[in-house]
Amino acid sequence: MPNVLTKIKSRIGGMFSSSEEEDILSESGKDYVELETEAGEAKGKIIVRPFVIEDFSDIKGILDTLREGSTIALVNIKPLKDKDMIELKRAVNKLKKTTDAIEGDIAGFGEDYVVITPSFAKIYRLPRGQPRQQPQAEQGEQAEEMQTY
Repeated sequence: MPNVLTKIKSRIGGMFSSSEEEDILSESGKDYVELETEAGEAKGKIIVRPFVIEDFSDIKGILDTLREGSTIALVNIKPLKDKDMIELKRAVNKLKKTTDAIEGDIAGFGEDYVVITPSFAKIYRLPRGQPRQQPQAEQGEQAEEMQTY
């Protein structure tokens, strides 16, 4: 205990008068609690994980992972889309229901991917009616192409 008080006293230095220092140091020793820290993997890590749905049964692993609450899922739906559109709709509806239950967010990403986030993350969406902006390089290429006609 004297070692801790010595460290506190050296950090306080000349900030207080000597009588104020004694009051602070004597009070700090009364409620001293030592906490142990655990070495290991930090909790709160976020994982971005890809998934592929080839069959309706493939969503079980995705749902289990989403319920854990620390994974952002990038789901490739193309194999099931090419195989069976009815099963795809059923799978996406099940993913939506689970996403709503965990208060997450779900959105299509292109034509072949679905992104699903847990409750702490939201997916950016453009306001309705606002056209998507093209990257500057593409705009420049199109402008050059138009000039050549």
